[in-house]
Amino acid sequence: MSPDEARRRLSALGFDDGSAAVLYGHFAAAEASGRESHGFRRIEWLETFAGLQPGARPACVVAAEGYERWEGRGALGYLVLDAVVRAQLARPPDHCRLVVCDGTFPTGVLGHWVRRLAEDGLVALLTATSPRRLGHPAGGPKLAGTNPLAVAVPSSDGRHVVADVSMGNLTHGDVLAGRASEDELAPFGGEHAHKAFALAVALQLLVDALTPSDDFGAVLVVARPEADPVPAFRELAAGVRLPGDRSAANTMRTVLVSKPDVRAGEARTS
Repeated sequence: MSPDEARRRLSALGFDDGSAAVLYGHFAAAEASGRESHGFRRIEWLETFAGLQPGARPACVVAAEGYERWEGRGALGYLVLDAVVRAQLARPPDHCRLVVCDGTFPTGVLGHWVRRLAEDGLVALLTATSPRRLGHPAGGPKLAGTNPLAVAVPSSDGRHVVADVSMGNLTHGDVLAGRASEDELAPFGGEHAHKAFALAVALQLLVDALTPSDDFGAVLVVARPEADPVPAFRELAAGVRLPGDRSAANTMRTVLVSKPDVRAGEARTS
């Protein structure tokens, strides 16, 4: 799918210019970073997405210094997280803030969202739930989503570290792309898959405990750093590629249409 076709199809789905720009920017960044399963082919998936509400807007329903709670209110998870990230950049925490996002799905590449926070000098940790596709390695029912975990640590030299790991041995995007079957999706790790399963369950229950509805959700921790450990860590690594380096290099080669002043509508505060 070409970039022009991607833009046309997003507009045809009913998204306004701001929302379409956010979605296009996310999918283009995924393509540039080598995560094509989260890229433009997701537009084809959105065209079959039940209950799509292009005009829906998320809302911040609780706003305190150390805690925020957002409701998706029918908006796509991409747009919820975009609004949340913009809110943190506009009003960063004095020290640390927990942000709970209810009704937030799909969320895409979580590293994309935490990188934006790191680029503004903030430490960020983000996880999100998704349909239950992972069972115990020994068998049984599907109990947890692939539930990725992304962590971004800013660096004074601009070479931020961004780790983004799904608990599955492959992504559901690989299934959508026809590269794997649903039955092949399992906790990663082979004979040590119980470790990924444990993390998936822990993240599932963490998000479920903090979100009041039975819908999918996301939990973000954002903080001001008290130190600058990345440059010294890179010296210690002696040239070894660190998490996020390849994604950053590839994304820099792509000019995205999602600009800082393009908003996905206006998130409401209530």
